[in-house]
Amino acid sequence: MKAPRKKFLPARLTPALRAFLDNSASGGIVLMAAAALALLVANSPLAGAYAEALHAELGGLSVLHWINDALMAVFFLMVGLEIKREMIEGQLSSWPRRILPGAAALGGMIGPAIVYLAFNLGEAGHPKGWAIASATDIAFALGVLALVCPRVPISLRVFLTALAIIDDLGAVVIIALFYAGDVNAVALAGAVVVTLALIGLNRIGTTRLSPYLALGAVLWFCVLQSGIHATIAGVVLAMTIPLRGRAPGAGQAPAPLATLEHALQPWVTYLIVPVFGFANAGVSFAGLSLGALADPVPLGVTLGLFIGKQVGVMLTVAALIRLRLAELPSGATWMQFYGVALLCGIGFTMSLFIGLLAFPGAPLLQDEVKLGVLLGSLLSTIAGAIVLRCSTAGPKIDSAD
Repeated sequence: MKAPRKKFLPARLTPALRAFLDNSASGGIVLMAAAALALLVANSPLAGAYAEALHAELGGLSVLHWINDALMAVFFLMVGLEIKREMIEGQLSSWPRRILPGAAALGGMIGPAIVYLAFNLGEAGHPKGWAIASATDIAFALGVLALVCPRVPISLRVFLTALAIIDDLGAVVIIALFYAGDVNAVALAGAVVVTLALIGLNRIGTTRLSPYLALGAVLWFCVLQSGIHATIAGVVLAMTIPLRGRAPGAGQAPAPLATLEHALQPWVTYLIVPVFGFANAGVSFAGLSLGALADPVPLGVTLGLFIGKQVGVMLTVAALIRLRLAELPSGATWMQFYGVALLCGIGFTMSLFIGLLAFPGAPLLQDEVKLGVLLGSLLSTIAGAIVLRCSTAGPKIDSAD
């Protein structure tokens, strides 16, 4: 998520706060703080109030459901906008640009799934969680990269961003195909009708955002009732938003997709994702022992993120380079690239989200997923930071990029 944010920030921000919000690492920092706060609260005298607040009923849904089904639909809308922009005119706009991060993302999804299933195919295992370690958290990973090693080549940051975007696309497809509930045919038909209406708006050249957003709200409700996870509505809506504005007279109209993406970015980065992290990362360690980490689910998630991700990414990229189908990112060394491959194991937001879908109504398994995601992401962060700090320094990253 690299689009500029300055013009969407209040004019009266202090210079220090404005500098923090404009920093590429700030989104990751806020997310880390939200996760840490959730762990503190869940293991404090406030734990009861924390759980009670999340399960309080509001408009027919619990607060936690509003966060995971409604707020995260806005997050997926942002993800969809970013995927569309990058695929059409950005870092993934041509096949030569797609092949390295695309293949690395595929290897980085297959590797964790194999590792997870290696621990969960037995009688005591839970194979339905195979996709939990599939995606890289773009805000977290880029935040760590900017904080611990701001002098790696810019090409590595571009690679990590592109890989995470493709990972997100893969996660969206996985959620749609493998984690749908019992389908309500009437609601699904309604969602199809609304989607066709959105496509129609795009086809006739409508560039005002309000009709799209109004229909998007209806689409979200239909998808919520259909049995498919409601967040998919955000991605579908994003795919129908026009990339370019029409040219009225002498001037070019603002691009609807860029306008919406820029408007959503600070809300998603500094409110929606941290709120999701705070609501879902809180796991109580009361009664847990180190032995619990050896259970199939937390062990599979932890090693899937920490081992499966780096092995999948590295083997895929090494094979492409050996076959002369791709080259290492410009100016990067193998050690620096390995450090970035380790950071791909930071799967926080999407991993937690898929974990909730994989084990609905199973609080114990959801807590085990949280333990695995937190530990796997922490190990990937520490190892990636050490490798990158020890790597040969490259040109300084432009923090304003």
